[in-house]
Amino acid sequence: MERVVHPIEVESYRRMRARLDTSHLPLLTRAVVERVVHSAADLEYATDLVLDEGELAKAHAALHAGAPVVVDVAMVAAGITGLRTVCRLKDAKSGPGLTRSAHAIRLAHEEVGPGALWVIGNAPTALEELLTLDASPALVIGLPVGFVGAVESKAALRASGLPAVSNVSEKGGSAVAAAALNALLYQPVSPTEEKS
Repeated sequence: MERVVHPIEVESYRRMRARLDTSHLPLLTRAVVERVVHSAADLEYATDLVLDEGELAKAHAALHAGAPVVVDVAMVAAGITGLRTVCRLKDAKSGPGLTRSAHAIRLAHEEVGPGALWVIGNAPTALEELLTLDASPALVIGLPVGFVGAVESKAALRASGLPAVSNVSEKGGSAVAAAALNALLYQPVSPTEEKS
């Protein structure tokens, strides 16, 4: 993906890197950590995020090969740069024991099937629902925010063994979830990925 980086972003990254040394991190891990920290202006994400370079590499390849990207809310979709996403929240309905967000995840799963990248930045119930499905995701970016269910849903994601980006605290949200996906989107495809 070709992108023109605005001088303000260049300066912002320079200032962030003056306060946070990420040079020891592998390429994709560094990209995700820096973009999330940058999106929130919150250096604590550097120690709060949980991610794996090997999982990121596989997700990066899937993303650049055209795997679908599913989001839980339109705010996440709005933050993802120049990429079509699937968001079924407007079609979803709540019911006994089922939130609208959870129903939207069911609808999206029916639409995209296995191998998608899932970006959840708002609703812990969306992440909880995803974990009940046989989604076989390329990656789950599970960064819902809040004091009710967010920590627990992210812990359940990590315990599931699915390839994931999450964080330990209550922090999260649409902007940081979109930033994590954008970090993978902005990284060029390597020659080895192009051959596979």
